[in-house]
Amino acid sequence: MARHPMTDSTASSSVPDLAQVYAEVVRFREGFATLLMATVAPDGEPDASYAAYIEDDGDFHVFVSELSVHTKNLLESGRVSVLFIEEEASAGHLFARRRLTYRCRAEELARGSIGCETILDRFELRFGALIVTLRGLQDFHLVRLRPLSARYVSGFAKAFAIDDVQLAEIRHLRDQGHRASNAVTRNTFNRRLTNPAEESDV
Repeated sequence: MARHPMTDSTASSSVPDLAQVYAEVVRFREGFATLLMATVAPDGEPDASYAAYIEDDGDFHVFVSELSVHTKNLLESGRVSVLFIEEEASAGHLFARRRLTYRCRAEELARGSIGCETILDRFELRFGALIVTLRGLQDFHLVRLRPLSARYVSGFAKAFAIDDVQLAEIRHLRDQGHRASNAVTRNTFNRRLTNPAEESDV
């Protein structure tokens, strides 16, 4: 069975510096003011959406309205996947956009609590006067998205798992690669990984 080039012996000597990868993850995430969310309803109906967020001590916080499907899903299921993904215009290849995905647990912070008001103050600082108005609307809820695990993909064959979202738990996923149907396909893919000029018909 053919393996992805990063799992071949020719690539095994290239061990990524996990501390550098983690620093890259942090820089990448800090470039976003909004996040993409995938939520699910109790009946299994999926929903994709986005929200502005505030990060605090590794947790993401979103201030969302009951009028949005994702709010009901967050409050009822407590499950959400969060995605940060590179802009298409800046990607080296659209099949390998840089992306960071989190599996999170969603928890509402009670209005009036110190934790809630502190985060909403930070929302005001970051997003302006609109938040003052939204804070007066009772259908808005502050929800904390607490990461359980994460995965960072920086390109072809460059995937990293972040268990417990701690630096000590980051690892390069090299145990399984893409499977090519034949040697010609495999060799073509290997060549394009190292020579982007040949990627036009990937």
